Parts: sequence; C-alpha cells; structure tokens
Amino acid sequence: MDIARCLDTVDLLCTRDFPREHGSTDAGPGGPGYLVAALETSDDFWDDDGTRREETEEQYEADRDGLTERLTDRWGPPQHISLARTLERSMDGEDIPRPWAWLSQHVPDVHLWRHPGSARWVALGVSQWDRELPFELLALVTEIDPP
Repeated sequence: MDIARCLDTVDLLCTRDFPREHGSTDAGPGGPGYLVAALETSDDFWDDDGTRREETEEQYEADRDGLTERLTDRWGPPQHISLARTLERSMDGEDIPRPWAWLSQHVPDVHLWRHPGSARWVALGVSQWDRELPFELLALVTEIDPP
C-alpha cells in the first residue's frame, strides 16, 4: 500500500465538493453529501483454495490499521462502528440514508472520525462483496451523520 497516496486521496475527499446527483465520480461512488474512494483493490479469488483470500483479508485489515494510525496522529483516535445493525435495519425496510445503507451492505465495520473544522465524517473500512471478489480498502467522506 502506498500510504502517502492514500492520505492524499483522503485529504482530497475532505476538501472536494460533493456531487449533486448519485453516481460515479473520478474518485468512486458519490452523491449529495458523500464521496467514496477505493484506496486499494486486490485481485479476485475465483481460482483460490482460500489461502490467498485469508492472507489478503489480513493484509487489507493491516493496511486499514496502518492508515488509521496515521489519521489518528492527525485527528485523534477514531470511533469503531459496527455497521451490522445498520444493515439489519435497512433490510427490515427502514430508510437508511446514503451512503450508510450502501456501505453497510459490504463493510462490516468502520473506523470513523469527525474531520476537524468541518461538518464532515471520515470513515475507513475493508469491503468484499463476495468470497470470490476482490477486497477494497474504502474511504468515505460524508456530511451525513452515521445512523
């Protein structure tokens, strides 16, 4: 992982205007009040016996934790937020705002900071949509409060 590049991307997301409509941006998904960027994306696991997947998951969590340390130096310790209940509420029909409903579908938990001097939240999480698909280290910046 190129930690300097990841920090630059987080900084960019913290200062960038949010899109007016939901859709894709050059950074990743975005919409009114949020931007998401994949800081790192692994290979897929279609031909894996499970070994490479497990190693990759551990590496992505370590990368998230390393980036968390750097952001903690800037902004203090993060909150550790499980998104399991958010996912349950969404699946039960509750109207959970974007981007939290979307994020909860494939990120089990996030490290979360309130960005100093702004109304924005910064979240880091490790995503995987399905066992065969790549892992992603995601950064979310949003002005929408966590549910």
